[in-house]
Amino acid sequence: MIKLIIDTDPGIDDAMAIFYAAAAPDIELLGLTTIFGNVTTEIATRNALRLLEMAELDLPVARGAEAPLILAPFAPSAYVHGDEGFGDIPAQTPRGNAIEEDAADFLIRMAREHRGELVLCPIGPLTNIALAIQRDPDFVKNVKRIVIMGGSLEEGGNITAHAEANIYHDPHAADVVFAAGGKVEMVGLDVTHRILCTKADFGAIAAQSPELGGVLQKMSEFYLAFYETVGKFDGCSLHDPAAVIACSHPQLFDRRKVAVKVACEGEALGATLIAGPSCRGEISVCMGVEAGGVKSLFLKRLALLP
Repeated sequence: MIKLIIDTDPGIDDAMAIFYAAAAPDIELLGLTTIFGNVTTEIATRNALRLLEMAELDLPVARGAEAPLILAPFAPSAYVHGDEGFGDIPAQTPRGNAIEEDAADFLIRMAREHRGELVLCPIGPLTNIALAIQRDPDFVKNVKRIVIMGGSLEEGGNITAHAEANIYHDPHAADVVFAAGGKVEMVGLDVTHRILCTKADFGAIAAQSPELGGVLQKMSEFYLAFYETVGKFDGCSLHDPAAVIACSHPQLFDRRKVAVKVACEGEALGATLIAGPSCRGEISVCMGVEAGGVKSLFLKRLALLP
C-alpha cells in the first residue's frame, strides 16, 4: 500500500487518474493539491473537490500556486479539456472547501508526517513542488518518491515541437524539481504516447461502472474529439493515469538514469534535456512501458468504481 498525494490541474485525464487512485486497493490517497494548467487554479480546486465528492472520498484539497515561478501566466488548455475542465460537462459547485494551508505548505507537512513513505505524483505544472523544495530543505529527503507526469526525452513535444505541456507551463519550476535528483521519476511522452484508450474502452468502463465510469465516458467525448483534430484517430493517451500507475506498479516501466535540465528560454522553452554529468544528480526517466499491462490495469481498477 503506497501513501499518495496527487498534484493536479483537473482536466479530463486528471479525472481518470484520480478515479483510478480512488479505486486502486494498493493506493492510500491522502489528498490532492491543485495547480493551473488545463484550467486555472481556482477551477482546478473546484474540480478536485468535485472529483473527490463523486468518488465519496473525504480528503483534504490544498489550493496551489496561481502562476508560474517566473513566467507570465498561460491561458488554460480549454481546447483540450473544455472551459470548465471536464469537456462539455457544466461546472458544478462542490459541497466542501479547500483547506486553509496552501499546497506547498500542505505537501511539506505531509512529507514530515509520513517521512520516508509519501509518494508524490504531480500531473500538472511543477510549481507547487518547486515551492515546497524552496521552502523546506528537507522536503525531498522526507518524501519517498516524486513521480512526475511530464517531459519528453526523445519523443518530442505536444505543445511545441520541443516541449511537453506540463513542463512548458512552468519550466523554471520543473528545472528546480529535476535538480533534486535521485527520488525524481519522469513519466513523459516517451511512454504515455504508447498507451491509448479508445472510444470502445470508455464504453466498456461505463458499462462496468455506470456512475463514475459514465462520467468519464462523457468527458472522453470532448477529449477524443480533440485528439482527432490533431490527426490521432486511434484514441487518447493515458498521460496522467500512467504516472499514477507508475507509482504503484513500477515494474511495468523501463527506466534510464540520466541528469535532466529544462530549457528556460528561447525556441526550446520547456524542453527536457540531458544535462552534463557534473551539473546535477540523475533522475529516473521512463523510456519503455508494457502498454498493454498498464491499460489492462487501468480498465480493471476503474471497473471497481460505482
